[in-house]
Amino acid sequence: MSLNEQDIEKIAWLARLEIDQTDCPKYARELSQMLDLVEQLNQIDTSNIEAMAHPTDAVQRLREDVVTEENQREKFQSIAPLSEDGLYLVPRVIE
Repeated sequence: MSLNEQDIEKIAWLARLEIDQTDCPKYARELSQMLDLVEQLNQIDTSNIEAMAHPTDAVQRLREDVVTEENQREKFQSIAPLSEDGLYLVPRVIE
């Protein structure tokens, strides 16, 4: 895919980027090369390849789901500026 300077200017405008006009030909060439690479990758037949969640097919070690800390809510709420019924009270910021 070949991009021209107008394409680069539109992409820059959409991305809210300010680019120097003298750099447009360089950006057009480099982005065109990237899009050509993506097109090459799209042409590869992957129909017989099984999708993987991880390239090394690793398995994550899981830990037992148990509580490891004691409940310290009363301690933490005792130093809070305002709390009520186990909840922290904060000032309203949206009217």
